[in-house]
Amino acid sequence: QVQLVESGGGLVQAGGSLRLSCVASGSISSINVMGWYRQAPGKQRELVADITSGVTNYADSVKGRFTISRNYAKNWLYLQMNSLKPEDTAVYYCNARGFHGPVRYNAWGQGTQVTVSS
Repeated sequence: QVQLVESGGGLVQAGGSLRLSCVASGSISSINVMGWYRQAPGKQRELVADITSGVTNYADSVKGRFTISRNYAKNWLYLQMNSLKPEDTAVYYCNARGFHGPVRYNAWGQGTQVTVSS
């Protein structure tokens, strides 16, 4: 099993920055992909960014503003968010996907609230 704990959310004005962190524990070596998702009120959860063996992928809405990074040695995942907009307001979730033997898993953190005021 993999456990994920996020931190770093909060309230920020539009144009500001926040850095989210996620620490993974458990069967770390089984993780293939780590990423950040977000869910705004009344909307579906959506991918923000993910990283696989150092290769990053971003949603179009955050390209050029957000940066995902992973410290493989210390099992940390980060999301640096710059030039924040009110539409970035959401609960942000850390995600890890991999395999336990032949069984695929999809682990989630508890989420951290990000609120951007206009």
